[in-house]
Amino acid sequence: MCDYSMASVSTRLAQAGEELVVHRFTAGTLGLASRDDVTRLREESLGVGFWAKFKRFCEACVDAYPRTRQVAAVCIPPGASLLVRDLSPHLQRECDCGESEEVIFTQISAEAYAFRDAVLFDNGTQVLLQRLKEGQRVRVLSLSRSEEMETIPTQHVFNR
Repeated sequence: MCDYSMASVSTRLAQAGEELVVHRFTAGTLGLASRDDVTRLREESLGVGFWAKFKRFCEACVDAYPRTRQVAAVCIPPGASLLVRDLSPHLQRECDCGESEEVIFTQISAEAYAFRDAVLFDNGTQVLLQRLKEGQRVRVLSLSRSEEMETIPTQHVFNR
């Protein structure tokens, strides 16, 4: 799913095998986006002058800038299997994991106006998606693994 914080961003459902990255959206929140979309947006903005960037910024503030130029948030269903790469050394120590780990996408809460999207490691540790770093690579391995989720006990939740 997509956190409540993605309400102002266009969204779409993930596809198995897709390459995603953790991206900071215009609302300031972190979420998953297509690696190709993020790369294309960066390339488009490299050749643009100051005034064009300033105009685009002002238009985005009043939501007049066409959504087609924004990156869509990619929503992941709970139970999907993901390969998370480039985990920071700090997160590796905190979660007792390696640089790349296969995880299950989950939600830690149904509370309104609270971040709830998280990844669940094999050892039972859950980490909010908001704690991952911008640019971190994520590959969608499969969109459902609900049978396996039931057998994984949750030990720790890191949401700070």
